[in-house]
Order: sequence, then C-alpha cells, then structure tokens
Amino acid sequence: MPIYRAPIRDLQFVFHELFYADRILAALPGFDETSADLVDAILEEGAKLFEQEIQPLNQSGDSEGCRFNHGVVTTPNGFREAYLAYTEGGWCSLSADPEYGGQGLPETISFMLEEMLTSANVSFSLYPGLTRGAINAISSHADDELKARYLPKMIEGIWSGTMCLTEAQAGTDLGLVRTKAEPRGDGSYSITGTKIFITGGEQNLTENIIHLVLARLPDAPPGVKGISLFLVPKRRLNENDEPAEPNGVSCGSIEHKMGIRGSSTCVMNFDQAQGFLVGPENRGLACMFTMMNAERLAIGIQGLGLGEVAYQNAAAYARERLQGRAATGIAAPDQNADPLLVHPDIRRMLLTTRAYNEGARALAVWTAINIDLSHRHPDSAKRAEAEDLVALVTPVIKAFFSDYGYETTTLCQQVLGGHGYIQEWGMEQFVRDARIAQIYEGANGIQALDLVRRKLFMHGGRLPARLFQLIADYLEQQQENSNLQPYLQQLGAALNLLQKLTGWLIAEGGSNPDQLGAAATDYLRLFALVTIAWMWVQMIALAQRRQGGDEADFYHSKLQVGRFFMGRLLPQIHSLEMAIRSGSDLMMDMHEADF
Repeated sequence: MPIYRAPIRDLQFVFHELFYADRILAALPGFDETSADLVDAILEEGAKLFEQEIQPLNQSGDSEGCRFNHGVVTTPNGFREAYLAYTEGGWCSLSADPEYGGQGLPETISFMLEEMLTSANVSFSLYPGLTRGAINAISSHADDELKARYLPKMIEGIWSGTMCLTEAQAGTDLGLVRTKAEPRGDGSYSITGTKIFITGGEQNLTENIIHLVLARLPDAPPGVKGISLFLVPKRRLNENDEPAEPNGVSCGSIEHKMGIRGSSTCVMNFDQAQGFLVGPENRGLACMFTMMNAERLAIGIQGLGLGEVAYQNAAAYARERLQGRAATGIAAPDQNADPLLVHPDIRRMLLTTRAYNEGARALAVWTAINIDLSHRHPDSAKRAEAEDLVALVTPVIKAFFSDYGYETTTLCQQVLGGHGYIQEWGMEQFVRDARIAQIYEGANGIQALDLVRRKLFMHGGRLPARLFQLIADYLEQQQENSNLQPYLQQLGAALNLLQKLTGWLIAEGGSNPDQLGAAATDYLRLFALVTIAWMWVQMIALAQRRQGGDEADFYHSKLQVGRFFMGRLLPQIHSLEMAIRSGSDLMMDMHEADF
C-alpha cells in the first residue's frame, strides 16, 4: 500500500521563511489573528486527518469506484464517514465568509491544505473542492437572499456544489450550450437540458446538491453573450430553508473512467427544474469564470499533490530496492546488490520530480498570497497589481502543474520498474489519476491560448510586464550577493530570453494569429520554467543563509535540488525557444486531406 506523509516542513519553509507570509497576511484587514502558531497547528491537524483517515481510502476507492443504481450514486466504502469527519472538523469553512458561518482565514492556508488533500486522495478532494468553487461564485455574484439561503449549509459542508457547463455538443465552446431557462413568473426559472461530465453531480455524501448551471433565456443573443447562470438545487427548500421535494434534477448515468474513480462523474438531467438567476442576465459565463478560475488553480494543485506522493513512494523504494552495482564500485559490500539510488538515471527521475514539486509549491503559495492581497489589501493599487499577477499565472499553474504532474508520476512509476505497473504498489493509480488534470477545467491547450492570446495583450501588456519587473527587481536587489551570482546569471539570461521571445511573439501574432496558436503550449512551459526558476533562486539564497544552523541537512538538500533545477531543467527553455521561433507554417502547410 502506498505511503504518504504531508510535507509540513517544506510548507513551513515556503510560508514562513521564504515569503514571511504570516506577517504579510496578519497585516491585512480581518487576518490579524493569522499567527505562525495558528498556521502550523492547522497544517498539523489537517495532516493527521488526511494521512490517517482519507489516504487509506485512496486505493480501495479506486478499486470500488462509484456505483450507479436507478439514479442513485453511492461513493466507495468509507467515503461517507471520512466526509463526515472532514465537515465536522470545520475543514470546509476555513477561508469562507464569517457572515455565513465561515472561519474567514486566508486563502493561502486553504491552498496548502489542498495540496495535502490531493496527495492523500484526489477523488475525495473533488467533492469539497467543487463546493468551494461554487461558494466563491455564489458569494461573488448572487443576491443577498440566495446567499443567506444557500451559503451557510454549503460552507458547513452539509450541502455540496457543482459546476454544470459541458453538454454533449458544447465542450470548450460554451457558445453552443442549449440548456433552456424559462421565466416562471415568480422570479424563478424552469431549467431544462442535459449536462455531462458533472463532478459530484450525484452522490450520497450530502443532503442537498446545489448545481450552478449555464443556460439560455428565451430572448438570449447567440453565442457566449447569451448565456446566463442559474442556481438549481437538487431538492427545493421549504419555508424553513430545509431540503423538501425533488426539483426535477436527476442523474442519468455515471462515467467509467481511466482514473479518479472514487469521484462520481455524472450525466445530469434538468427537467423544468426550478432555478434562480445568479448575476445579470446573459452574463453567466463571466460569473461562472469566478468558479472556473478557482477550479483551474485547484486542478494545478492536483498535479503538485500527485507529484509529491509519487515522489515519496518512489524515493522510499529506491532507498530499499537492491538492484545492480554502482558504476564506480560496490556501494553495499554486505549485500548482493546496491540500492537503486546508486544509479544516476534513478536519481535523474527522482530529482526531476522533487525539483518540480518544490518549485511549484513555492509558486502556488506565492500565488495564494497574491489572491489574499487582491481581496484584502487596503491600497487599491496593490489589490490591482496582485489581481493582475494571479490572472497571469492562473493558466500557467493549471497547465504546467498538471503537465509536470503527469510526467513525474510516470517517472516515479518507472523507478519501481515492473512493480510500478502492478496495481498493489499504487503507482499506476497516480499516473491514471494525474492524466485527467491535463484535460478537465479547460484542456491545457486552451490554457496556453488564454496565456498567449489574452493575458499577454490585456491592458496593453501590463500583466507580463508586472511579473517581468518583479524578477528584474529581485536580480537588482541581489546583485551584490556573491554566493548567488551563478544562479542570478542563469535567471537573468532566462528572463532576457523570455522577454525577447514575448515581444517577438506579440509582433508575429499581430500579423498571423496562427503563430500564437502554434507557439502557445511551448511558450507556456517556457514561461513556467522561468517563473519557477525565480522561485528557486530565492530558495537557494535562503538556504545559503541558513545552511550552517540546526537544520543543516534540510537546507543542504534544498541547495542540491535547486542546483539540479537550474542546471538540468531550466535549460529546456533553449529548445523551447527554437521550437516557438520555427513558426506555424510547419503545422499549417499540411493539407487537411493528408492527416
């Protein structure tokens, strides 16, 4: 059975030492009680729940999957009890609004817990994860009456939430949505249509399910400009705001999937179900993006979470498994063979995984801090700056984290050799579970297009300019740091390459839009590598200052992993640049009939 131990020390390193996040957050209105001790206590208690009660259900949940019987969906054995422990512990309400029963803690804390929960059990994490996204959308766009009726029990976890976008003919292109919304004359609407791929659309964990549904009003304009957002409960509420009679919402079937089998993925039918408008008419897609962007960040965290648990299991195996002899001589003369760790290629796979994980963790926490700043900072200019940075890196986190998550779970499976392919060791499940993150909540190619077609051009290029300036400022601040010079030079060269390539791409895309599409995926990866290199140089600088203290081994390993990233992984940017500059003709000159 796979193992998992929450990386609390590494999270503390990033949160407390690298970013001084406890000080930053405690200075924001409403977060004054966010002390270092409180954050550590939350992380430690969360780790206990995730390690002891939720992680042991991961393999069994995958083997059992969800069951469908005449419209009723049953989650795997143990999920109900674990979900009850999760809700009773208050984990659903951590960062929610205190006005509706939330604890009002920073989003940054929820991000760190999200990583641990996805490492423990991705399928389980999706149920509360979608609810958090629905809470965000309702909080941001619903009227006060809807908030008062629905948010308290969603925040408590008694009710769950879903996101109902996709239809059989409308995947990425939501302009093709056909679900209808007819006014009922009492301020509500009758919702009719079918949605597919609905995570948690039906389950036996909560007493009510609150669906957020995209649909069209009778006089709506065509395309995405004619989509509205509706709140549609599974069961209508009575005068006491308790679930009562069914609401014309039913599950037609569940999907049988490659991975995340403990999560119910449903076909949902809405048959004149009563719904309530959220936000303005025909502005539903903009409202839903509040939830979608939150979910895209959460999906990126899944890649990090799976990369972490895969690394832990592969490293443990490599330390113990005896196979072959070291090329430089016998390392374990008292054994018939040496441990796998003597082989450079094994170390390559493990260090690749660890370097991505630790760099991604730093970028995730930095992003979460900026989310909190964008919501709470008293200076509107600072809020706008933080909002720009979050908007810029959201597609990068979703796409790159999930791409590298699949790559590294596969590398870690490879470390185990034949055992990695066998179900009982658990590695093949990590690979299967990781694969979906590249697809759902906007396939990664769409994320790359969002970066190159929208984020690079928004506000006259202000978004990337802000990030590039932050990195340049850091380089300037550290120029007298002699110990850091090799890494500063690498980062400076990488930033220069990214800036020049960004300018070239913007100019080329202005005359030939296919250039942007052809470059998008490679550009996003290059962008991610440079941004994570910035994280790593900061971590290296910190480890250099601390390496002679009580935790010398911890900081020494941080230096070694940082050196590996900068020397072995960052150089990918050069081949990516060559691929990007090769242009779109290599793809678009091919005749359609030849495919």
